[in-house]
Amino acid sequence: MEVNVYNIKGEDTGRKVTLNESIFGIEPNDHAIYLDVKQFMANQRQGTHKSKERSEISGSTRKIGRQKGGGGARRGDLNSPVLIGGGRVFGPKPRDYYFKLNKKVKTLARKSALSYKAQNNAIIVLEDFTFEAPKTKDFVAVINNLKVSNKKLLMVLPEANKNVYLSARNIKGANVQTISGLNTYRVLDAGVLVLTENSLKAIDNILI
Repeated sequence: MEVNVYNIKGEDTGRKVTLNESIFGIEPNDHAIYLDVKQFMANQRQGTHKSKERSEISGSTRKIGRQKGGGGARRGDLNSPVLIGGGRVFGPKPRDYYFKLNKKVKTLARKSALSYKAQNNAIIVLEDFTFEAPKTKDFVAVINNLKVSNKKLLMVLPEANKNVYLSARNIKGANVQTISGLNTYRVLDAGVLVLTENSLKAIDNILI
């Protein structure tokens, strides 16, 4: 699949690049995508939730009623889970939600996400560029020239570029990532994927 290469003025440079069929042209695997996104979302969780059990509640341990004959559930003290203000049974405890996912599955998920974008013609290839200084209006001009200002945008750079990142930081719906930070969730979440020429080469080197 061939796509045109544009410059930051939104002009067609007259050059074309070929998207690697083994990355952008595979049959997407929805289950691999599900697992990779699930792992990404799980890793975002702090896991600091906690509720107090009866042994952690501050209250008297005096027996407040007879064991039987009261007509209700037995309760040994004020901290009993059957009473308002008592401890919680089997409540949440701090935990780590991380789970292992094989590298081949993660690679397949990324390829599948990129293939979906290619199928939907939601990939734009841009000439490599940089800004002399971080200016939001410069980045706004780029996305206006590419006619993607009304879409959720993910721009992928081959390496960190502070000026480009800072220029896009205050723009709603715009996200700038390096190749190392590219993941399935971010690709799927974007309405349009903007790849620079060098980032496209880096994707070929990483995912093949």
